[in-house]
Amino acid sequence: MIPSRRVYQLLLLGTAIGLGVATIGSDVINPQFLSVSILLTLGFDAGVLLLAVLDARRVSANRAIVERHHVDRLSIGRENPVQLTVKTGYQPATLQIRDFYPQAFSAKTGSISTDTLTLSLPAHSREDLTYSVLPSKRGTYTWGDIQVRQLGTWGLAWHDWKLPKSETVAVYPDLIGLRSLSIRLTLQTSGNIRRARRQGSGTEFSELREYASGDDPRLIDWKATARRSRMLVRVLEPEQEQTLLVLLDRGRLMTAQVKGLERFDWGLNAALALALAGLNRGDRVGIGVFDRQMHLWMPPERGQTQLPKLIERLTPIHPVLLEPDYMDAVTTVATRQTRRALVVLITEVIDATASMELLAAMGRLAPRHLPFCVTLRDPQVDRQANTFTTAIPDTYARAVALDLLSQRQLALAKLKQKGVLVLDAPADQVSDQLVDRYLQLKARSQL
Repeated sequence: MIPSRRVYQLLLLGTAIGLGVATIGSDVINPQFLSVSILLTLGFDAGVLLLAVLDARRVSANRAIVERHHVDRLSIGRENPVQLTVKTGYQPATLQIRDFYPQAFSAKTGSISTDTLTLSLPAHSREDLTYSVLPSKRGTYTWGDIQVRQLGTWGLAWHDWKLPKSETVAVYPDLIGLRSLSIRLTLQTSGNIRRARRQGSGTEFSELREYASGDDPRLIDWKATARRSRMLVRVLEPEQEQTLLVLLDRGRLMTAQVKGLERFDWGLNAALALALAGLNRGDRVGIGVFDRQMHLWMPPERGQTQLPKLIERLTPIHPVLLEPDYMDAVTTVATRQTRRALVVLITEVIDATASMELLAAMGRLAPRHLPFCVTLRDPQVDRQANTFTTAIPDTYARAVALDLLSQRQLALAKLKQKGVLVLDAPADQVSDQLVDRYLQLKARSQL
């Protein structure tokens, strides 16, 4: 039992009444009324406390039912919704509910950060409460119990109890983003394939159909036209079963924090988004994660079973404070992947001098493969470089940011000179931009 504010107010009222009795007819305490006032105050306070105990016990017979819906796999860097269901009995209920989510998470209800949910419900009612948790690291966490307080009918005491709802939850890469991307790709596929067939884009023969106004005359199949005595055109579609290889750096620069997540986590989200797009377009997708050596190698495969395998194998991996060996990673690709592939390397660069090995390694991939270097820029550096300053310390900081961006662009320009495709995007936007670039490469048949 926990006394409510009303109990303390009543206890203060009892004390005031006792003092009033003790000072009847005088401005000071009257000795002949002192014992009476003490007895009166004690009796009043005892009665209030007794009623509070009874009020709390009455609640225990009419507890509200609180249930937490099963918390499925959580997505890193996303607001993951958590739902609680509250049901009341034959009496109205005023409740305070605290769900003991892992301390490593931050939580909020709507736009307000809070640890306790408060609500009042009429009798025989049900309500769903939703709040969100934001994990910033992948891994396994223990979700605690639920603490519930229910105010008594008289408003004198809270009945407090704990629900044993402890469970283990896992934080994965951005599964929410992958779900949204899957829907977007499915919608695009249904419309884009029909549009591509009408326009004749692609390199792979699909079928013959009658010529229609607006078709490209270069796609007319003259032999089939002569045999059928009517104009026929070849229908082409983008080539499938090509190979996409993603190399993900987990070295020292990938340990840096960018907008609340490690740069490696942004790269991992981008790698999985690209893998989803590749599998959706019928390509064979493989992934390698490396530091001083190839830490994980998953050969290219196609089909819907490949993505879950990638997620399970990649989720436990974290960056390390080691310098990456780009040449060893590229040598592994050259040894194990003889068929031409789009090789996407997700990493970070500082300047041309520090990235000499990266420049040399990516140059070795061409012309057998199509090399594509993706770098994860820190948006904070962009903002600092583009913000006008007047204070001297801020001006120095801006000058450093501008120099970092300049050195970065110089390194990326040297990559482009070697025939390497380059995408330099803010870390929190790289997934969408990378998928768009891949779809453009597919549409143009550059692979």
